[in-house]
Amino acid sequence: MGWLSAGDGYEIALVEGRVAARATAGRAAGRRLKSLPKQLRDHPEVERLRRLAEWLDRHVETCVTQVDTWMVSSLPVPTGLVVQVWRDEAWRSVLRDLVVVGDDPDEAGFLRDVTGTGELRVVNLDGETVRLSPATVTLPHPVLLPDLADLREFAAELGVTQRVEQIHRATWARPDDLGEQATQVTEFAGAKFDSRFGLAARATSLGYRVSGGYATCAVRDAGRAVEASVWIGEPYWDGDSEMGGLGWNDRQGRRLPLREVGPVAWSEGMRMAAALYAGRTIEEGKDA
Repeated sequence: MGWLSAGDGYEIALVEGRVAARATAGRAAGRRLKSLPKQLRDHPEVERLRRLAEWLDRHVETCVTQVDTWMVSSLPVPTGLVVQVWRDEAWRSVLRDLVVVGDDPDEAGFLRDVTGTGELRVVNLDGETVRLSPATVTLPHPVLLPDLADLREFAAELGVTQRVEQIHRATWARPDDLGEQATQVTEFAGAKFDSRFGLAARATSLGYRVSGGYATCAVRDAGRAVEASVWIGEPYWDGDSEMGGLGWNDRQGRRLPLREVGPVAWSEGMRMAAALYAGRTIEEGKDA
């Protein structure tokens, strides 16, 4: 965005998401000022740019949320859609450097660019830039990436940073020795918190939904809708609270045996429970 005239002797612009000003006359002409002059703070053009900056921030968050949904659920995304939104800087900043997979599930690579002819430029683990033009691509959940360790190492070499947490996302693999009738993980149960409201607020701040006495996380795993839930205490109780077990329900509300929980749903449910558990009250002293 270019510089806009704002009153006598000043121009303003959005710089790194904030309204900046520069003088157009005098010894400081053309030099960016460290702060907005007092006479500009209530200027209509300044207010307009502030509203634009707020909208752009919301737009970026919307892009992050949508791409995170695609990734967590490993949903197929039309390649044409990726090409279309790539023109938008906000979308581009979120999609760039995510691991994508086209027609060959064994060929994963980092999305670096889109060509003028509508192909995706992807850097694979061999360090080669290849062009992909499948009907759809997926942004796989990291638990589904067999070469995750290699991708993490290669990302460090490339200096890759991701706006959506993908390859460095914490993952959990479902154990093989689960009981046939087991329906609940108790690893995090019993963690104590000073306030149920505080625990609910922690869940919400981490992006999870609080419904009744549960913190929940909805996931699509292999095309099936699954909801992970952790007990966090009775609603409207303003005293201390204690985490309960972690379980998974299908779309009809049936509690799933742990052996039926898919790899993505398992990992995301455990990730939620671990994130809540990390905020528990730590007792000190010899009796802790």
